[in-house]
Amino acid sequence: MQVRFEIPPPNRPRSPLNRIVGVIVTVVVAIIALMFSAVFFAVVAVLGLIAWAYIWWKTREVRRQMREFADQAQSAMQEQSASNDEVFEGEVIRVVDPKEVK
Repeated sequence: MQVRFEIPPPNRPRSPLNRIVGVIVTVVVAIIALMFSAVFFAVVAVLGLIAWAYIWWKTREVRRQMREFADQAQSAMQEQSASNDEVFEGEVIRVVDPKEVK
């Protein structure tokens, strides 16, 4: 097997018409790409909004129950702190009889 390296022939210069057509094709392809990307992002945004609305709608009962539970817990804490007669504040001095210590 023999490997041969060939030098390609030099490129011939492009005509002004070829350059103009190349620029026009490039601009058209860029505009089409921007158009499809804008449509893609719009579709993704709409689908995200629909998913968020669906989850919000399905969890509304749970959110209501959580608010009620939090309100009940807060009112229970207020009632408990207002009527807590089991805690006495103050100081205690313990006097130990030396006969009891061994």
